[in-house]
Amino acid sequence: MPANIAPQFSIRPATVADVPTILCLIRELAEYERAPNEVVATEDQLQESLFSARAAAEVLLGEENGEPVSFALFFHNFSTWMGRRGLYLEDLFVRPEVRGRGYGRALLVRLAQIAAERGCGRMEWAVLDWNEPAIQFYRKLGARPNDDWTIFRLTREGIAQLAMDAGR
Repeated sequence: MPANIAPQFSIRPATVADVPTILCLIRELAEYERAPNEVVATEDQLQESLFSARAAAEVLLGEENGEPVSFALFFHNFSTWMGRRGLYLEDLFVRPEVRGRGYGRALLVRLAQIAAERGCGRMEWAVLDWNEPAIQFYRKLGARPNDDWTIFRLTREGIAQLAMDAGR
């Protein structure tokens, strides 16, 4: 934990009992990102995706005085050029009322420690282009945007359509 963080803040791996809290924080993040109606995840889906034998991601919870105030959801990707895995940060969220206390930085420090412990070649994440506070925050940490790449996405419908085109 960074030295300037108050002792009432702690970071721990989430457990299955935290699924309702995780979903609540995801919804708060969606509200902040101006997309409150786009969260379709359920507690059952999160339990399966985060805590089953085939878990797809992990979550760290940041707590102030034992109350969840932040989270980071991450998973491993893989770089063929480096021949090693990386750590991809899908979501980082700190509740607005506790921002500015170093909690987001503390979560990123812990993620960097995990990445180093696991031999990851890099850490990556995306940020919305309008989110200037986050962009400036990440730049202060030494992170740089990767302007050489454009992110493409197929939604569930796009995946289904492409899968149907296999014989064409």
